[in-house]
Amino acid sequence: MNVIFQRVGDPAADLSLERRATDLADIAQDPRPVDLVVVGGGITGVGVALDAASRGLATVLIEREDLAFGTSRWSSKLVHGGLRYLATGHVDVAWESAVERGHLMTTIAPHLIRALPQVVPIMTNTALGSVALTRAGFLAGDLLRTGARTSARVLPPAHLLSAARVQAVAPGIDAGHLRGGIMAWDGQLVDDARLVVAVARTAAAFGARIITRAEAVEVAGDHVTIRDHLSGEHLTIATRAVIAATGVWAGELDANVHVHPSRGTHVLLDADRLGNPFAALTIPVPGMSGRYCFLLPRPDNTVLAGITDIGVDTIDDVPVAPQEDIDWIIEQINRVLRDPVTREDVLGAFTGLRPLVTLGSGVTGATSDISRKHLISTDRNGVIMVTGGKLTTYRRMAQDAVDLISSAPCHTTGIALVGASPDQSQRAHRASSIPIPS
Repeated sequence: MNVIFQRVGDPAADLSLERRATDLADIAQDPRPVDLVVVGGGITGVGVALDAASRGLATVLIEREDLAFGTSRWSSKLVHGGLRYLATGHVDVAWESAVERGHLMTTIAPHLIRALPQVVPIMTNTALGSVALTRAGFLAGDLLRTGARTSARVLPPAHLLSAARVQAVAPGIDAGHLRGGIMAWDGQLVDDARLVVAVARTAAAFGARIITRAEAVEVAGDHVTIRDHLSGEHLTIATRAVIAATGVWAGELDANVHVHPSRGTHVLLDADRLGNPFAALTIPVPGMSGRYCFLLPRPDNTVLAGITDIGVDTIDDVPVAPQEDIDWIIEQINRVLRDPVTREDVLGAFTGLRPLVTLGSGVTGATSDISRKHLISTDRNGVIMVTGGKLTTYRRMAQDAVDLISSAPCHTTGIALVGASPDQSQRAHRASSIPIPS
């Protein structure tokens, strides 16, 4: 496959205030309709803009705040293969996740993703059935990785670890109650918001106009009226198609789209407090099949702990992590730590709202039971709505949406984001080159 690379420093990929003003002026002066207006500047929206622009469509993206303002900056910073979706029977979502993870780690964004070892600890109170289920799940994950053609040099197969090896990669674990562990590998983002910006800049390099701080106040299938937050002026953009990727705010545009926001909270801890772990810990939650709590070491000497999955009724622009979420996370991770953490150890916390969707208006049970599969629909005004899904599968979501308005082939599996280089794509942050403590 031939990969398209963007030249670092290419002015066409700049997203400056001057370019914004020029793009708005050009749109206002040209009465001809553009091919597509995208509403929403999260990972899905910028993915749609890149897909459309790379197919040759004249594309304008509108975002009322800034890029990655919403859910896209509050994730676990993982590009994961969807292993937990196998446990809930969503094999299609797991397969799609594994395929898209491979594209991201080897071609699209190898400069923004590293291979991360993750260990499921086997404690003295871990049931044998749980161990067998975890091993079976990891074997299935290896089959997905192999089927997705992601090399074992990038993400090695899962394997058993001795108790001593688990201690070496996760020094903060309770060694007195440790029997061993199972290690697998996944992808970890340098930063989720940086990925969004890189996709947006790459879309701009293909000619997309990325307009932030502009709110879509009227949306129909043939036009979008925006209010420029910087000037206060209104502008109507004529268009042949509109794709809305507004996440948990999708219901503001189409009341028939049933979004069930799920609150995912993370806690930030000092890596020194946990012995500077090399590998992440994946901790099964008792009584909740397929649910885990994570301890994810970050490059900035912190550890991200989480995550909750709690349905909410109120949608805030910037959600606040409630204390009960923080306490729940602390309770889960303390089950495997030698020295329990307390509230005083928490450096900070953040929470995001997942835009989960169902085909009906009601939802029963926990939000963790709702599929992470994306949904694409068209409202009565002709606006295409893309909702649901998850960060790892943004490219496929964008492809499916743009396929509805263009017969041109999709190229995004072969487009490296701004900042990637041929050398990085060849190395692809291979796990085989990462020294593992012994």
